Amino acid sequence: MDFYANEGKNVMIKAKGRRYARHAITTHFVQVGESYLELIQKYVLPIYQPGDILSSSEKVIALCQGRIVTEDECKPGFWAKILSRFVHQTSAGPGMGLPVKMQFAINVCGLGKVLWAAVCAGFGKLMGRHGVFYDMLGTEVSGLDGFYGEDIPEYEHMGVRVPKDPGKVCDEVFEKTGVIMMIVDANDLNVELLGKGKQLRDRSDEELLDLIRDNPAGQDRQLTPFVLIREVTE
Repeated sequence: MDFYANEGKNVMIKAKGRRYARHAITTHFVQVGESYLELIQKYVLPIYQPGDILSSSEKVIALCQGRIVTEDECKPGFWAKILSRFVHQTSAGPGMGLPVKMQFAINVCGLGKVLWAAVCAGFGKLMGRHGVFYDMLGTEVSGLDGFYGEDIPEYEHMGVRVPKDPGKVCDEVFEKTGVIMMIVDANDLNVELLGKGKQLRDRSDEELLDLIRDNPAGQDRQLTPFVLIREVTE
């Protein structure tokens, strides 16, 4: 099998003194409500070998679970419009700099908590600390994708939330397909492990994240939500 890497990414990576090959698996554009089990059976099982690890993007699992939010549910109010002006935009996208995303944070966490997080984030920047706002509000806020159509037009008017029970999803996938999986929230700036199967519990989160630190799945419209990871012993 020929391993494929997205543009600007490498097939091979070295982690903890071991060498691994990563294969970015191309799929169709996954729609809301599809079955992640069927996707894995179709795209992953034909090339999966015992000992492989499948890294799945959180977005494809969330879409399959129907974990979306619409613009109508997040119409920006006064505070969302004001607070979003002070958000620093990174190369990963505007994030909470979009009023609709800030309104989602207010809806989920409450205005008081969001205001306090914004104040603490301001002091954090003065001390050289970044990410305080997202750390205080949690994964539900930091993991919201979508409402941004520059790279993927289909997500311009739709937000994709983090998946529900990602660890249980990984266990279900192994039980029904035999595929050992982890679910990650990744971009070119940061990679976070959201869940992993029981078969990976003896491997630390940092060890697993080292396998995909360079975000081999990419963050644009590559249509490679699954990355197959295989240790190379030769």
